[in-house]
Amino acid sequence: MNTKTKGYLLGAVAAASYGMNPLFALPLYQAGMDTDSVLFFRYLLAIPILGIMVKLRGRSFRVGLGAVPLLVVMGLLLAMSSLTLFMSYHYMDAGVASTLLFVYPMLVALIMVLFFHEKLTLNTVFCLCLALIGIGLLYKGEDGATLNPMGMLMVMISALSYAIYIVGVNRPPLNSIPTISMTFYVILAGLFLFVLKTRFCTTLTIPMHVWEWGNLLALAVLPTVVSFLCTTQAVQYIGATPTAILGVLEPVTALFFGVLVFDESFTARTLGGVLLIILAVALVIVGGNFTHQLVRFRRLFPRLKRRK
Repeated sequence: MNTKTKGYLLGAVAAASYGMNPLFALPLYQAGMDTDSVLFFRYLLAIPILGIMVKLRGRSFRVGLGAVPLLVVMGLLLAMSSLTLFMSYHYMDAGVASTLLFVYPMLVALIMVLFFHEKLTLNTVFCLCLALIGIGLLYKGEDGATLNPMGMLMVMISALSYAIYIVGVNRPPLNSIPTISMTFYVILAGLFLFVLKTRFCTTLTIPMHVWEWGNLLALAVLPTVVSFLCTTQAVQYIGATPTAILGVLEPVTALFFGVLVFDESFTARTLGGVLLIILAVALVIVGGNFTHQLVRFRRLFPRLKRRK
C-alpha cells in the first residue's frame, strides 16, 4: 500500500470514527452528565491509552522546547472544537449539528489558500459543492423550521477550531514529531481546558453505572484516540485539504447509527444524499491531483533520529 492510499484510508477512518460522537455522548446526557464532565473523562481516559501506545512503539516522550507552545495551542483548539460541538447538542439535533460541522473542509481550503498560497483547484471546488449538496439532502428538518442561533454559533466555532487544527499539525516543527507522541501531548493540553471548566474538578459529575463508563471509554478510544491519530497521519500523507474533504463520511456515519441504533427512517432523499457524498469522496481519491500537498514520506509512527 503506497503513501497516498494510506492517507486516504486513514482520513476515511478518522472521519467515520469522529462521527460516532453522538452515539456515545447523547446517552450520557440523558443519564444526567453535563458536557464538561463528559469531555473531561473522554480526554482523561484517552491519555493513558496514548501513553501506553507511545511506550509500546518505543517512542520518546521528549519534544523540543520550541514545539511546546504549539502543542498547547493545538490541544486547546482541539478541546474547544470538542466543547462547542458537544454544547451544540443541547440546542439542536445531533445529526443536524454533525451536518453543519461539515463547513470545516471549506474553512481548511480557505486557510490554505489565504495563508499558505495553496492553489484551489476546480476539482476541489467541485467535490466540495457536490458533497455539500449531499449533506443538504441528508438534513431532515421540518419545512420552515429555523435552527437555533446559539447552536449554529457553537458548531461554527467548532468547525473553525478543527480546521485550524488540521492545518496546524502539518506545519513545522509539529510535522517532525512522531504522530502518536504529538497526539498524546495535544490531548494532555486539551484536558487542561476541562479542568478549568470544572473548576479544578470540583463540579464534576461522576458516572454511577458501568455502561456510563463504557460510553466514556468508547468516546476516549474511537472519536478521540483513533480519530485524532488517523487525522494527524492522513494530513501528513495527503495534505490538509483532502483530509478535510474526506470528513464528509462523518455525517454518513451518524446516519448509519441513527438508522441502526435509533430506528430513524431511511428515505429516497437520504439515499440520494449518501450517494452524492460517496461520489464526492470517490472523486477526491481517484480524480484529485494533490501531489503538491504531499509532505515528505513518513512511516507510521516513525523512529526518531538522535541529534548529533
